[in-house]
Amino acid sequence: MAADRLKIAMLSVHSCPLGKLGSKDTGGMSVYIRELARELGRRGNSVDIYTRAHDPADDQIVELGENARVIHLQVGEVEHMHKLVLYAHLADMACSLEHFRKSNGLQYNLIHSHYWLSGWVGRQLQVWWDVPHITMFHTLGAVKNAIAVGEEESELRLVSERELVGDSHRIIAATEKEKKDLTRYYSATPEKIGVVPCGVNLNLFQSVNKETARQHLGFNGGSMVLFVGRVEPLKGIDRLLMAMPILDNGRDLRLVVIGGDDDSQPEKERLQSLARNLNIQDTVTFVGTVRQEDLPLYYSAADVCVIPSYYESFGLVALESLACGTPVVATDVGGMESVVRHGQNGYLVKDNAPVHLADTIAALLAEPDARRKSAGSIRASVGKFNWSNVAEKIVSEYRAVLGKQVAEVV
Repeated sequence: MAADRLKIAMLSVHSCPLGKLGSKDTGGMSVYIRELARELGRRGNSVDIYTRAHDPADDQIVELGENARVIHLQVGEVEHMHKLVLYAHLADMACSLEHFRKSNGLQYNLIHSHYWLSGWVGRQLQVWWDVPHITMFHTLGAVKNAIAVGEEESELRLVSERELVGDSHRIIAATEKEKKDLTRYYSATPEKIGVVPCGVNLNLFQSVNKETARQHLGFNGGSMVLFVGRVEPLKGIDRLLMAMPILDNGRDLRLVVIGGDDDSQPEKERLQSLARNLNIQDTVTFVGTVRQEDLPLYYSAADVCVIPSYYESFGLVALESLACGTPVVATDVGGMESVVRHGQNGYLVKDNAPVHLADTIAALLAEPDARRKSAGSIRASVGKFNWSNVAEKIVSEYRAVLGKQVAEVV
């Protein structure tokens, strides 16, 4: 293998990077994997992303870009599968991947797994291939259980994550918070963890004239508050809904919620019921899933994007909104402290209490003209988060692990 070109087996077992964003198992992690793979490929590396086939319409191999592709492996029924059901198929996934590799004469320098289910497969492959295994959890089951919002994570996940922390050659965390959580909940060795932030596609996420964007989307007049993400309790959408009557106070105000699919219908119905109880149903629009290519229109049409989450691994939505020149109001979760400059490109709130959200959004909306004029500076604030910078740091992590492996052999 050429010394300057890495061959990477990337694993995303439960979530296809080509899936519909905003659905139950397709969110920021899928964006991360897809964008990172493309950038690594542009740099001359070879990236194969292995995922479980979930849609009969998908080809087995889908080219993502130069030197980057998604490979669908049929394991179990070709349909959505609950994560705990999928766990029983992980050994088959590893075997199917190894069969594909051998049949196509492929070799890899390293494995980069995403999420604990992929990590399980990665642990098996690192034994078979004798190559380094780098893992990224994206979210941690122990942290979710500590927050105690939404569905409780299984003991199986917690045990698997703890084992991965011990067995992986390197762990990539998106934030210093995640690094601390890994050491606190799973006794990870700090020196084993590299911190690399997430990125944003600055070519896609650009500002569109606000009035043009609103006319295109059919939203006219008043102030527009935007939420983008999966529709699940951990995202705190109900807290944002409860903030709206406090915030309204005679304003011509609309909340637009993007995200959600058939699997999240019960949560969407709960939120719609809450909106009716709050008597704001006429000012809340649930759009559903939106193609990533169309998101810049929504970000640009909005006066503010709100992230009221209880927990985020990083919070790509903040980067996307800011890249489009739209300020952010967010709870201090994930990577928000490194992205949101308080009072400059948005505001951080200490928690998602409705009154805190309402007061902070109101303060931002109080000077909309000034905010619109500063769209360029808001975008500039996230310039360092381009995928080229992220990929460069990830490659440095890869090469450090590979160099350490060579040194140990010698």
